[in-house]
Amino acid sequence: MNEVTIKVEGMSCGGCVANVTGVLKALSGVSEAQVSLADASATVRYDPATVSVEALRAAVENAGFDAPA
Repeated sequence: MNEVTIKVEGMSCGGCVANVTGVLKALSGVSEAQVSLADASATVRYDPATVSVEALRAAVENAGFDAPA
């Protein structure tokens, strides 16, 4: 398992945190996702053979948030 911290912009409340957490955890290969409103970030443990960092960022962006590289 690898771990990456992704910057997540546009979150403003606990509902946003729950939304981002849900879309990340729904991805195949993601074992854990911890999203912080205060830090504007998501720390994700994932299997790099199953899912890429680019796919993690795309999932966040598809949920309506920004995930700049």
